[in-house]
Amino acid sequence: MSRRSFCKALAISAVATPATAQDRTASSGVPMEWSYTSGKQYSDPFNQVEVDVVVTLPSNKEERVPAFWAGNSIWRVRYAPREAGRYRFRSVCNDTANRDLHGVSSTLDVQPYTGSNVHYKSGVVRVAEDKRHFEHADGTPFFWLGDTWWMSLCKRLSWPDDFQALAADRVQKGFSVVQIVAGLYPDMEPFDPRGANEAGFPWTSDYSRINPEYFDMADLRIRYLADSGLVSCVVGFWGFFIPRMGLAKIKQHWRYLIARWGAYPVIWCLAGEGVMPYYLSKTKEQDAETQKQDLTELAHYVRSIDPHRHLITIHPLSSARLCVTDPSLLDFDMLQTGHNDRQSIPNTVESIQRSLAANPKMPVLVGEVCYEGIMEESRQEIQRYMCWSSLLCGTAGHTYGANGIWQLNTRQHPYGLSPHGHSWGGPAWDAAAQLPGSTQVGLAKKLLTRYSWWKLQGAPDLVEPRWSKDNYWQPFAAQIPGEAVIAFCPPSRKTIVFHHLEAATYKAYFFNPGDGSEEQIGNFQPDASGIWNAPELPIFRDWVIVLEHKM
Repeated sequence: MSRRSFCKALAISAVATPATAQDRTASSGVPMEWSYTSGKQYSDPFNQVEVDVVVTLPSNKEERVPAFWAGNSIWRVRYAPREAGRYRFRSVCNDTANRDLHGVSSTLDVQPYTGSNVHYKSGVVRVAEDKRHFEHADGTPFFWLGDTWWMSLCKRLSWPDDFQALAADRVQKGFSVVQIVAGLYPDMEPFDPRGANEAGFPWTSDYSRINPEYFDMADLRIRYLADSGLVSCVVGFWGFFIPRMGLAKIKQHWRYLIARWGAYPVIWCLAGEGVMPYYLSKTKEQDAETQKQDLTELAHYVRSIDPHRHLITIHPLSSARLCVTDPSLLDFDMLQTGHNDRQSIPNTVESIQRSLAANPKMPVLVGEVCYEGIMEESRQEIQRYMCWSSLLCGTAGHTYGANGIWQLNTRQHPYGLSPHGHSWGGPAWDAAAQLPGSTQVGLAKKLLTRYSWWKLQGAPDLVEPRWSKDNYWQPFAAQIPGEAVIAFCPPSRKTIVFHHLEAATYKAYFFNPGDGSEEQIGNFQPDASGIWNAPELPIFRDWVIVLEHKM
C-alpha cells in the first residue's frame, strides 16, 4: 500500500468511527470512540502514561475502561454501551496533575440499537447456563463456526480488496468466527518481513513500545469483521513470546488489545499453542513451565481489566485446560487434535469426550484440526467427518482451517520456510478459500440451525453400528429431545438401525453433507421397542440421517 493509500485508509477509518462523546448520542451495543489530547509532552508516552475512563451506567453501576495511546499526545477510548439511557464518563490518569487527561467529565445519551447486526442487537457472546454452548447477552444462541486466518493482519492479505473478499466469502458460507493473531505470529522469527502490515510491526524491535500505526491498519480489519457480523477470536500472541518479551510487556500488549478492540464483538484467546516453547529453543522444559505460570497470571489480569467481560480461552497444543494451573480461569476449552488426516480421528473424538467429562464444566470445541489440504491430505471428506463427529459428540461449535489461508500464501510470494526448516506449502489463499470443505462445514451449520441445535445431546447408543474405540469410522448420533434425532454415517454397506427412539411419528430424510441436497425417506413409527431400520444409504458415501418428530 502506498503512503497516499495508507493515509486515505486512516481517513476512512476516522470517518467510519461511530458516535463520539461529543455527539451526545449513541446506539446501544455499537462501539463508540472519543479522544483526549494532552498539552503536556512526554518523552515516552506509551510507558509513562496510563489513562482509564470510569463509566457510570444508567443503573449507577461503574465500569473502568482502559484507553490506548494513539500516537503523539493522543489517547483514545472505545466503549460499547450495553443499554439505553444516560452515561457519565470521567477520565483517570496516573499523572493526576495533567488536567487534559485526568478528571475530564462528559455525558452521553444512548438510544436502543435499531439495526440488524446480531452482535450489536443481542450483545456480548457468553457461556449459556447449561455450560455447553454459547449465547448472546440477551439469550440468543450463538453457533461458533470458526475459520482460521492466523496472519491476516499482515499486508500479504491486502486491505481492503483481499480482506473484504475473504470475509464476504466466509459470511456467505455461514461462518461466525475468525481466529486472528494480533501480530505476534507463529511459524516465523519476530520481525520477519512476512509479518508486517502496511505500517510495519506491532512493537518496536526492542519491545520498548507499541506501534500505534500498525494497529490503525489492524483496526480497519477488525472493524470490518464486526460490521460484517463476524466475531474476531483475537489470539494475543504465540506462546513462545512470553520468554522473549517478559510478562510485563505481555500485559501491556493485552491491555492495548482490550483498549483497542474490547468494544467490538470479540473473544479473547490469550495465546496460540500456549505452552509450546519456540521451535529451536534450547530450554524447552523451562520455557513451557514459564509460559504456563505466566498464562495463569495473564488470565487473571485480562479478566480484571476487560469491562465488557468477553470470553477467555487459550489455543493449546492439546487442551486449553492444560495451559494454566487453574482451568476455572477459562470460559471454554479449546482443543487442538492433529493434522494427520484419518489418523487424527481417534485423538479428536477422545479429546472431546475427556474435556466434556472434566471439571470445571465448560463448553468445548475443536480450535484446530486437519487443515484442509495440509501435507496434501485432510481433504473434504475429512473436513465433513471432523465437523459432524465433533458437533454430534457435544461441542459448542467447530473450527475449520485451510492450508494456504492460515499463513496467507500468495501466488507471487508463497509463505516459504518455517523456523524448523520445512515448508507447509499449500495453494495461494484465494485458491484455498474455494476448497470445498469450507462450504461443507457451513452446510452442517445450516442444517443444524433449522432446529433447536443448542439442545443437541450426544447419544451414541441411538444407532447401531456406532463409533467406538475399536472403530471410529462408524456412525455418530445425537438428539434434540422431542424434536429430532441426527446421525452422521460414514460410508458403509451396513444397514443403520436406530434404537431407543421415543414413541412418536417421525419424518425421515437423507441429507448429503457434501452438497446439502436431501432425499426423502418418509414417515414412520418405531416398533414397540423403539427400533427402526433405516433404508440403505442412497449411494456409497457419507450421509446424515435426520428423524424429525412430526407434530
